This record gives sequence, structure tokens and C-alpha cells, in this order.
Amino acid sequence: MTATAENPAAPVDLFSPELVADPFAAHARMREQAPVLTGSMMGGTPMWLVTRYDDVRRVLTDPQFLNNPASVRGGSSDSRFTVMKRLNIPSDVVDYLSGKLIEIDGADHRRLRRLISRAFTARRVSGLRPRVEEITATLLDRLAEAGRDGKPVDLMESFCFQLPATVISELVGIDEADRPDWYAWGRVLMAPMEHVERLPTVFRECADHLLDVIARRRAEPRDDLVTALVQAQEDDGDRLSDREMVKLVFTLVLAGYETTMNLIGNSVLALLENPDQLALLRADPSRWPQAVQELMRLGPTQFGNPRYPAEDVELGGVTIPAGAPVLPLILSANTDPRKFDDPERLDVGRETGTGHLGFGQGAHYCLGAPLALQVAEVALHALFARFPDMSLAAGREEIPWVLRTGFTAVAQLPLRLG
Repeated sequence: MTATAENPAAPVDLFSPELVADPFAAHARMREQAPVLTGSMMGGTPMWLVTRYDDVRRVLTDPQFLNNPASVRGGSSDSRFTVMKRLNIPSDVVDYLSGKLIEIDGADHRRLRRLISRAFTARRVSGLRPRVEEITATLLDRLAEAGRDGKPVDLMESFCFQLPATVISELVGIDEADRPDWYAWGRVLMAPMEHVERLPTVFRECADHLLDVIARRRAEPRDDLVTALVQAQEDDGDRLSDREMVKLVFTLVLAGYETTMNLIGNSVLALLENPDQLALLRADPSRWPQAVQELMRLGPTQFGNPRYPAEDVELGGVTIPAGAPVLPLILSANTDPRKFDDPERLDVGRETGTGHLGFGQGAHYCLGAPLALQVAEVALHALFARFPDMSLAAGREEIPWVLRTGFTAVAQLPLRLG
């Protein structure tokens, strides 16, 4: 794929130092350069990059754009499957990782979504709130002890990771004795290119442990998500297979850890940098749910999974051939001035609602979005209430960012609690 008369811009490297260092400016440049560009990740598979809100929303919602290239007539197998094999992930483990809920289409997707929805209900998520508040309070007590006498603390390590990791482990049904292993695995899987040599072992251990948990919950049910998945069935008796349950829990655990952790960390930094917006929340805490939606609009997600048009399609004035990978640039869409006024400004009173695309849109809208929003809301409200004089313990330019394409997130957040 090369630049053409219809798409004159040079291909974009999504892992370029410039984009990683300043994603907001980079996405703004791409968006104003053209609605559709060509690009890749470190010289990998060429892709079409979609930059503007209306076009990105179409890619996410139009059933013509498929999640699995093999679903396209004459299409090839999913490149993610090939990548995992290149990383020496054992074939039987790859089978547990490929074809997850976010990677399938049509009737298969609708079937799994219905079955999962019978287990991962709004009632189950809302019922977690008292426990989320309890876990948050415990972690804030530990944070206060670590930060006494003005000693700086790293909020990412002490709070932003620990809270969603604990909540999701309890939701899924990971026994407390096994959680240190899951936390260690999660750190490897959230930074895969830094731990390439460990990936085969970690994936194997995760899959084996989940199969063991499923077997135990089938024999001795509990009030947790794995038990609910084991028991979920359609009226015709259709149930989730063990393989499908492993895939779902992988997706939930990894997406839940990373997205929620980074949402909380980014939000703390954004609110400390915008004291006028923080003052509005202190004056009226009922604004917190709306504020979290606004904070999610501004990150951490930079782009979604590739989609593959079932037929040749025109998008942004460019004809994209059937089966070609199309990458929806979420951050670019969420900061598009065609959709949002003064889009890069944090405005906790902004009526974004579900208008932002941070959790996707359409049939593949993130199943865990209500949980992520709830955990972030509880965490941020409690943190700023407990430490009203909290401040950065380093200059803004000294705060390191995650050097990973796809996420806009701080790697460490040193704070003084007051």
C-alpha cells in the first residue's frame, strides 16, 4: 500500500517517537492532513488509518466492516494469529487466544454476546459498588501510610494498578492466594514486547489456571463470574465451551486492568493540571459520572482493533479494497473539532455522554465499560476527597509516559499527598 493521488500523504508509523511522545498533536496533524491515511506499526502490515469522527464511527458501527479478515470472501487468516505464532506461543494456547469476542462477527458474535450478557449483567456490576468502595478505602489507607511526612508515592503502582486488578480478580473468581500470580502475568501481558521471552510460558500458565478454575466452579459453584459463565445458557440449552470462557476471561482481565488503570492515572494528572475543573467536582460531586465520561474521551485509547471491509468501500474520499485492514483512530475522532467544541480542553460539564468512542461503538461496544466507569468514578472521587492537598511530586515534563503505541498513559505518577 502506497500513497496515491487520492491519498497523497506519506505513510504514518504509528510507533514513531513523535507520535508516542505527543499523541494529541500527532493525531491532530493526521486528522487535518486527510480523513484517511496509510500507515503501519514499525513497518508491519500496511493499513488504512481513519482519522475523523464520522468516518471512525462508521467503521465501528457499519456491519460491512468486519473484525476477522477471514470472514471476507477470499480473505486471509487474522494477522494477530500469525503474530502470536511468530512469538512462539504454543499452537494449542494460540487457539485459546484467537477468536475472542472482539475478533468475531455476525451470528457467532451475537451468540456469544447473548450468553455472556446472561452472566455479566448490569445488576452484577452495580452490586459490586460497595466492594469497590471498600477496596478503594483500604488502598487509600495504605497510600496514606506510604506517603506520610510528605514522602512521594507512585500512584500508578500503589493505586491505579492495584484497584482494578483486585476488583476484576474478585469479579472473575480468582482466589486470593492465586492473585499475585495473576498480577505478575498481567504486567507481562500489558507490556508484551518488553517480555517477549516470557510470553509463551505466561500464556500457558494463564490458560491452564483458568481451565482449572472453570473445572472447580463447575464442581463447586460460587457467586462469581466464572460460575455464572459456567451456568449461562440459552433457552435451547446452548452453553459456553471451556475454550470460549477462557477467551472471555482473558479479554476481560487484560482489558480491565489496562484501560481502567490508565483511565484513573490519566484522570488524576488531568485534574491536577486543570484545578478549575477539579473545583467544580469538589463543589458538586454529582458531576463525577459525567466527568469520568469526559476523561475517557481524552484517553487512554488511541485506536481500536483493525476492521476489514467485506467489499470495496469509499471512505473519506478514498476507495479501500475488500479485506484491507482499516484502523479507526479513536483519539483522533474523540478530539475532532467537527464533533466537539474546543476538543482538547477538559470540560467536566461537557455533555459527551456516549458520544465519545473511547469504549468503541455498535455491536462491539466494550462489555466491561460500565465496570470501568464505576471503578474510575469511585476511585477518583475517594482519592481527591481523602487527599485534598495532593500535588505532583515532579515537574510535568519529568513524568514518563507509556512508550507503547495504542495508549496515551503515564508510566509513573509521583505525588505528594499533602
